[in-house]
Amino acid sequence: MSTPYITTKYYAYKIQQHFYTDTTSAHHNSHRIHRRGADAATAIMGATEPVVERESERRGEEEEEEGNEEEGNGRKEEERDAEKGQVLGVKEKVIDNRNIGVNNDLPNRLGDSHVAMMQRLNPTNPLRIVINGSSRMPTPSPSQTSLPRSTPTPQPSLTTLNSRRYTNRISLFLFVLHMIIAVGLVSFLIFKGIQGLTEASDSVKRKERRILKFYLPQVETASLLSITLAFVWQKAVRQWPEFMVHFILWSSFLLTLSAGILLICFQRASTDGVGVCLIAFAIGNGLYSCWVTPRIGFCSKILIKSLEPVPKFGDLNQPTYCMLGVGFLWMSLWILAVIGAMNFYFTPLIIIALGLSLAWTAEVMRNIVNLTVCRVMTLYYLRGMQSSTQFCFQRALTQNLGSACLGSLFVPAIEALRIVARGLNLLEGEDEFMFSCAHCCLGIMQSIFRYGNGWAFVQIAAYGKGFVQASQDTWQLFERRQMESIVDADITSSICFLTGVCSGSICVIVVAAWTAKVHQTFTATLSLLSFFIGYLMTRIAMALPHACVSCYYVCYAENPDATLFDQTIKDRQNVMNSDREVVVPTPRVPRRFST
Repeated sequence: MSTPYITTKYYAYKIQQHFYTDTTSAHHNSHRIHRRGADAATAIMGATEPVVERESERRGEEEEEEGNEEEGNGRKEEERDAEKGQVLGVKEKVIDNRNIGVNNDLPNRLGDSHVAMMQRLNPTNPLRIVINGSSRMPTPSPSQTSLPRSTPTPQPSLTTLNSRRYTNRISLFLFVLHMIIAVGLVSFLIFKGIQGLTEASDSVKRKERRILKFYLPQVETASLLSITLAFVWQKAVRQWPEFMVHFILWSSFLLTLSAGILLICFQRASTDGVGVCLIAFAIGNGLYSCWVTPRIGFCSKILIKSLEPVPKFGDLNQPTYCMLGVGFLWMSLWILAVIGAMNFYFTPLIIIALGLSLAWTAEVMRNIVNLTVCRVMTLYYLRGMQSSTQFCFQRALTQNLGSACLGSLFVPAIEALRIVARGLNLLEGEDEFMFSCAHCCLGIMQSIFRYGNGWAFVQIAAYGKGFVQASQDTWQLFERRQMESIVDADITSSICFLTGVCSGSICVIVVAAWTAKVHQTFTATLSLLSFFIGYLMTRIAMALPHACVSCYYVCYAENPDATLFDQTIKDRQNVMNSDREVVVPTPRVPRRFST
């Protein structure tokens, strides 16, 4: 038998003999001493293994600890990189693998009387090596089965939230090309307008001066008025959401009707045509307000709940300020270009092209605000993170700008198709031709809506997906949660649209009354232009509440059990499934026609 083994057995015998002869200890302490002696003997048996193997084990454990630390630090840095925000309520549980199945208290339990004995031992003595290293399990022999190690619970990956990929690059390229052409055309037309004031004939100069005198002030006033109304509407909706839903529905009807009647009172052919269109829209608006009355209560609840986190982000409105400022400057230049186009060839076509360009640009601005707010609110709902609005805004202007450009073309067309589909569904009757047309239109709407919808902006902002992919994934998410009927019945987008109509109607009333007093010939043209400007500006400002509601629905569909959501949507689903409340859903193709 080897000498180290005899030495360790001898000291173990001495320790046990000392334990048994201690007559001053209580009865329960004697039982504990027996157990300690047995533990020490067991530990001594493991001391016969080579010291080199223990040292390699120690180095392996230290490397593993360093690896775990680096992994944890990487995960924390990755969380912070999610728009460099602050983590709210996200705590990681650190598991110390070294303490699993290991007895760390043996030196304390040996007592003060044994410490002196251990200090007298040679540092290379196997007994001292075993007891000092008792905080680690002995390395099992190859024949023994290794004990399973407990590893930290894997956390959800945040790599998708930090996607740096540019989405819909073709759409981004087309929009940038369009903006280059638009800037060039606007600059050229402004130059032509200045040239007409300085170098043209006297008749052209008089015409230019008359346009500048009776045209430019009204349009600039409409721009400033629309910006003021945009902030007033947004503030009112955030402050009194439930009241403003009712107010917007019926004030849009009254204001549009008033604007139409005012234009008809001027008794000119051009103003009569515009007035009739506004009155027809007002009638449809009134019918729609009556139709959606049963949905107002639930819409108000969702709007109130979705706007609750907004005060936590003090700078959430800064992208709206930026976009409205840029929009005002661009519209001022655009108005000068329209004036210059009146002295150029193909004036009607150029003005129509400028109008379409302005509509697309303003819609892209609105969706940039939409993407910024969606990014901030999605990180809050899904990760509990208070992210930086500035970094989310930069992301919307760079990585996600292509999706904003593509969505700005698709979503308005889809919303128009939804309105047409609802109208055809109401007109559907016994007529076979009307029946076929209604379901044909509904089939087209269903296909387009699945591949392009306004809900896609939430997943575009959160995960960096393309517009079409985000639309498909979002709608599949709604279908999996059986939320199609609820999101179809949501009227938030209609409320935001009618808010723009209210601002446009107010601008028409002010500008038409002013123009009819100073130069009645321009009344119809300026009325249309002021309505257009008032609508676009207000839509940019109303992107914030619209994005909050969209995030609430989509994030609820991803994780309905999150603590930030209540039972509002679930209760609504139960009510609709039990047929206790009659809700007219968005028309969809019956299953027998979709096959």
